[in-house]
Parts: sequence; C-alpha cells; structure tokens
Amino acid sequence: MSEWAVSGYTEVRELGAGAQGRVVLARHDESGTPVAIKYLFGSPDEADRERLRHEARMLGQADSPHVARLYRLVEGPDGAALIMEAIDGVSLKEILEREGALGPEASLAVLKGSLLGLSAAHALGVVHRDYKPANVVVPADGLSRLVDFGIATPAGQEAGGAGTPYYMAPEQWDRHTATPATDVYAATCVFVECATGRRPFTGNRAALMLAHRTGEIPVDTVPGPLRPLVARGMAKTPEERPAGASAFIEELEAVAVEAYGPDWEHTGVRALAAAAAALAALFPVAAALLPGAAAPGTGGAVAHGGQGAAAHSGQGATAATKGGGLKVALGIGAAACGTAAVIGAGTVVATQQDDEPERTRAAATPTRTAAIVPVRGCSRMVPNSNDPDGMSPQPEAPPAATVRLPPVVDLPDGAAVYYIGGGHLIGPANVECDGQVGASSGLHRIGDPLAGGGVYESFNWADFSVGAMHCRYFPDTGPATEHRASVPQCDADVPKRQELSGVGMRAAMTSGVAMGTDAPPSPYVAVSLAVLPGPEDPFKVIDCVMPWERRDLCGAALTYWLVRETTDAEPTEESLRRASTQIAAFVETIRR
Repeated sequence: MSEWAVSGYTEVRELGAGAQGRVVLARHDESGTPVAIKYLFGSPDEADRERLRHEARMLGQADSPHVARLYRLVEGPDGAALIMEAIDGVSLKEILEREGALGPEASLAVLKGSLLGLSAAHALGVVHRDYKPANVVVPADGLSRLVDFGIATPAGQEAGGAGTPYYMAPEQWDRHTATPATDVYAATCVFVECATGRRPFTGNRAALMLAHRTGEIPVDTVPGPLRPLVARGMAKTPEERPAGASAFIEELEAVAVEAYGPDWEHTGVRALAAAAAALAALFPVAAALLPGAAAPGTGGAVAHGGQGAAAHSGQGATAATKGGGLKVALGIGAAACGTAAVIGAGTVVATQQDDEPERTRAAATPTRTAAIVPVRGCSRMVPNSNDPDGMSPQPEAPPAATVRLPPVVDLPDGAAVYYIGGGHLIGPANVECDGQVGASSGLHRIGDPLAGGGVYESFNWADFSVGAMHCRYFPDTGPATEHRASVPQCDADVPKRQELSGVGMRAAMTSGVAMGTDAPPSPYVAVSLAVLPGPEDPFKVIDCVMPWERRDLCGAALTYWLVRETTDAEPTEESLRRASTQIAAFVETIRR
C-alpha cells in the first residue's frame, strides 16, 4: 500500500492494483462525495510522474459525457495521484463475460457511446490506443463511458506496440503512425465481440498479429445489416476505414435506423441498462460511500454521475487490473432527494431543499451545478390594443426572484436564467433579452450568436412553417409528407437528427443553423430541439448557437427547456435524466 495519500480524502477501499500503482475508492472529507483516486506506487521518479501528467492532460481536455472526468492532478514530494470521477456502473468486460452476445441494438449502442467518447479525444488530436471492453463502463442508464487514457498519444506519432493484442490495429503491430482510424479499428473489434459474444480473433500473440495484419475480416459472424460496419471499421489499412470516430458515427446511425428502426438506440440502451443492473449486486459498496445511502438490494435511489437520482439500487464497483493496467468502474449510492451539489475549485457544497435531510450527491463533472438561481426579467413586443397594426413593449416581471433548477440541469459558469413570455430559459449571462408575439408566431431571444452566443425559443402555427418544421424534426409525420410533396428538398439540409424517447411527447434534436446571414466564428455549436405536444398544438423549438468552448451552455439550455415543455406529460425522472445525457452527447457531435 502506498504510504502517501492525498489530504482531504479518506480511503474507503482499494479497488485494484497494477504494476505501477493502485486505484482506491475515497470520500471527500468535507462533503462526503465519492471519487476514484489513482496513486503511483512508492516515490515515483520523473518518468512515472510525466506519464501520469500525460494521462491527466488527456482526461482533462476530453470534455464529453462519454469520457470519465478528471477533477485534478495532485503531486507531492512523496507521491502523485489523479482524482477522478467515480462512475456508477460495471465494465463492459464484466458484462460480456457473464452475458455473452448483447444483441444488435445493444451492440450498436455500445459502439456509438464509445465512438462519442473517442471523438472527444480525436477532436483534441489524441489517439486512445487501448480501447477495449475493460476500458468501457456501462452505468445504470445504459449509456457507456470511456475510461483510462494511460497510453493515449498525439495523432501522427508512431503507434508502437502498446495496446491489447485482441484489439490492436495492423498499424500498431507494424509500429506505424497512430491515427483516429486506429481507435476506430479497436472499437469495431469490440463491436464484433458485443454482437457475437466472441472476440474477432483468438490465439497467442503471434497468431493474433497474423490475423489482425492479414486475416479475413470476420464479417460473416455478425448479423447481415451490421456487416458493412465491420468491413469498414476493421479494414486493414487506415485509409480504408472511416477517418475518425465522428465519421463512423454517421455511418452507424444510417445503418442502425435502416435495419432496426428509429427507436434502435432506445432499445439498445435499455438492454445495456438491464445488463448492468443485473450485475450491480456483485459489487456492494454503495452503503459505504455516502451517509444515508441505501444498502444494496434495499430499493434505495442511486445518483449516477451528477445527473440526478435514478431508481436503481445496489450499484457496485469493479476494477480490471489485468496486464498491470488500472481500470475502474465505481458504484455510487446516494439518497439525493431534493438536493443539489456544487463542485468547483476542488470543493463540493451540499444544499438542502424543504424539510428533507441534507445529503450530497455525486457530481459528474467539475462544472457547477446550481440548485437555486436568480431570475432576470425580459420584455416582449406585444400587439398594441390602441393600434391594431402596432406593437408595444411589455415588461415581463418574473413571478419569483429565484428559480429552483431541476436535478437534471447543470448550470454552467457564465449562464443565467431569464423569464420571457410566461416561461424560464437558460442563456448566456449579462446579455440582452427580449421577445415578441404575433397572431401565429412568437420568438424569445437571449443574446446574439455573433456576440458571444445566443438562445432562441420560437413557436409557429402557420401551415407552411409547421410543414417545414415537421420535415426537419419529424420527417415520418403526415404534415412532413404533405410538405415534402411541394418542397422535395425540405429536409435535405439536416445532416444530423436524433429523436428523444420516453419524455411523454415527440421531441427531436437536429444540428441547428446560425440565426441571421452570418455564422459566428468557427469553431461553434448550433443545435436545435423541437417538441410536438399534439397535432393541434403549436410547433415549439429552441435553438442554441454558442462558441464551441461554451457548448455546455447549449446542453443546459436545451435540457431545461425540455423539462419545462414536458411537465404536463409527467415524464419520469429517469427518462429526463436519460434525455439530458443524450442532449449533452448530441451537442458534442455538432461542431462547425
């Protein structure tokens, strides 16, 4: 056991140990928040410290809900450690060993989640190099997460012999250049294993090298609709594969929708969640983590990754330490009723709501999560009763000076809550806000995309506009079919679309468009979310355009608006939490 320990944290238990160090489950002394701490053994030399710093840089820059988050790197004269997010779930390796083949939709869901995590690394010019089932964690919501960047390297460097032989691309065996296509190959190997229950190639190291370099791609082992993905992803040369994870996601979605329908992802995620839940009782550490947490199997709520309380109990932990590596999937138990946590600058603060006991829930990321925030009122232009053709401003006084955010909404730094037209919206702080309403349409605006970003809420009853909206967001509806008959190219400009399920009404996201004739400076994100309460209700849309580094504000704005618009449908907290995770993941794919 390492003698040196990070001050301010109490170790709960050791989760795994390898050749260079160990991983422990620990609790933040002040708040009780659980974390994973990766320690180097003994007094590490400069080379060991630099390897840990390198991993910290990789984790610290990979801003994605599909990547385990780094809280901080701690170094002292006697040791070094990474303090990381504690992920509520079990490793994909454990699931495959116990469940075998996962089925097409679940396999596709694993691949998509992993590709989203890898795409965050690729956007930074980083190649993971060791993607494998032990490095994928499936939490209670079924949305897979990528962990461990210990041997990640900048793209374009020699691939080297590092990696796990079952999943290493030919260029890794040949010590050629590592590119994002190297990770695509490994992800496809794992995809084959998910779909079939068997690794694509087996044998000793020499046999594996030969198979990966020259062997036949095992397309015949997977269901027919999946074979093109395997052929592309496991092509022998990087040039024949998709250039990176983002490009492969587009191919995956096209294949999945055509073969298994628009609800394929919902089906797959549910299957993964069930597989993780079935194994949760094997790792009963929840009761040891937080005061007030339910013991395994007693029906207590589990808060996953700061996205709110979920109706699952007995989540556990597993550590995969094969080959000296340190891979951790942590179970977190928390009774988070009526609470929110604020984490930032290394501290966590619990807040109390109503008469519920004060408890702390785990925060998924270092971004701040607010429970109660002030509200700023905006004005609207409304029809002038004295002038049928005129409009006049009307102040919109908030009904209350503050608002309590739902637990699924994290308010980023630099964001604020506004009140326009009878509803609250999240937008960038300290910007202009206004609205207008007419006979058949309305628009509420916060900020300006050309001056730091903007959020827009609109609704419309006009027949032509409604048809175009259906075409963009819900192309399978009758109004979309009618509109397409007169405007065949109506949905030709929508490169990405994802429908949200389980929220009580139809809701869909698309890559958005910048408001006005000019786009903001690149890179930026432009994303839209639409809801369709019923055939006779107005079509409602929210658009968010932000600089890329402020994309988390778009995730918060869309999630808050979705919660507001679906209140009457009474979606479950679990479905809203799942939707918030899907929104955040979708935003990560919309970079311009």
